[in-house]
Amino acid sequence: MRKKTTTSWLVTGLGTVVSSLGALFRRRRLGAGILGFGLAHVLLGVLDMFRPKVRR
Repeated sequence: MRKKTTTSWLVTGLGTVVSSLGALFRRRRLGAGILGFGLAHVLLGVLDMFRPKVRR
């Protein structure tokens, strides 16, 4: 259980770093793509935190 939460936090943190890099280059076309890529990682990391647990 702890590993799943840790992975979610790492994905969210990585997305935050990438989003901030994209925001620095937002005047260029590539910056918008980098920003979107980072925001997608933030969203996926947060959604993974709230995903229901499956027990076997």
